[in-house]
Amino acid sequence: MPRQQQSARPARRRSYDQFCPAARALDSVGDRWTLLIVRELLAGPRRYTDLHADLPGVSTDVLASRLRDMEQGGLAVRRRLPPPAAAAVYELTERGRGLLPVLAALAEWGAPALGEHRPTDAVRAHWFALPLLRVLGGLAHGGLLDVRLPEGEFHIRTGAEAEGGAVYGYGPADRPDACLVLGGEAALDLTRGACTLAEAVADGRAEVLGEGPLADGLRGGRPART
Repeated sequence: MPRQQQSARPARRRSYDQFCPAARALDSVGDRWTLLIVRELLAGPRRYTDLHADLPGVSTDVLASRLRDMEQGGLAVRRRLPPPAAAAVYELTERGRGLLPVLAALAEWGAPALGEHRPTDAVRAHWFALPLLRVLGGLAHGGLLDVRLPEGEFHIRTGAEAEGGAVYGYGPADRPDACLVLGGEAALDLTRGACTLAEAVADGRAEVLGEGPLADGLRGGRPART
């Protein structure tokens, strides 16, 4: 067979070839970087250049390959934003968004391994969103919450606000219901489960700004009264 015909044949995706749901899942998301790309897209549609900037260490070739695999696997789609943006973005499908509890569980499992912040470690503020979703899960009143860290700011949607869309996003929200200001050590302690939000607020390592049920619930460290 001529060499050019051999190279034109599409490559077969790697598979564990096991009739097992865990193995099938890893066939789709087990490659290096795939789940971290999902983490970035859980915040909403993103341009390729933005993904590359917030995934330090990934090469352009690998990122393009993973995004292509995610499209083929039904985890993500590529579309063009209308003018004036007119930019191509990637976003998760419903199946891709279904990986949220998987990543949240991984974040909880991996939190004790964080240890000290090493000089070589990259950090982005929104990487704390997944563990903070667990911390805020017991609040009775949902809403739109800004979170301010030394590294930057992001927002979290809790309760009914999170249904049917991104559960966290980049930068501050337009009209948040409350704002949670955290120092770096407090964010780490909350992530690792070393303290509760109530304890961080009580000792001044966390500050809640705003009024209303969501802010009151954050200050009390318990579901707000109705």
